[in-house]
Amino acid sequence: MFRRTFWFTSGVAAGVWATTKVNRKLKQLTPENLAVSAANKALEAGHRLKDRAVGFALDVRDNMAQREAELGDALGINENPELPSPRRYAAIENRSNPKSVDRDSDRTTYSYNRNEDH
Repeated sequence: MFRRTFWFTSGVAAGVWATTKVNRKLKQLTPENLAVSAANKALEAGHRLKDRAVGFALDVRDNMAQREAELGDALGINENPELPSPRRYAAIENRSNPKSVDRDSDRTTYSYNRNEDH
């Protein structure tokens, strides 16, 4: 009698365990849960890819700066760096501009020469 009760209880427990496992798996395979899990995996992959790209960009930038310093030393540029003098702009108005402002009357005049643009 005790053996029968033991095996009956074991069978019921195994059936309950298997049923709950199957129900959980079926809930995971619903379209909504599949969409959520796919979105989460895509986000994780995007974050991993972004982290790798940022690391790669930083490595490239460091190596580029190192190579520039090596080339500057080899060419003698880094010894006495001088900046070029600033540009000076002409204070004369551009008369070839088709649209010009008459300073005396504050009126805009237009040039009607057809060959000016060509």
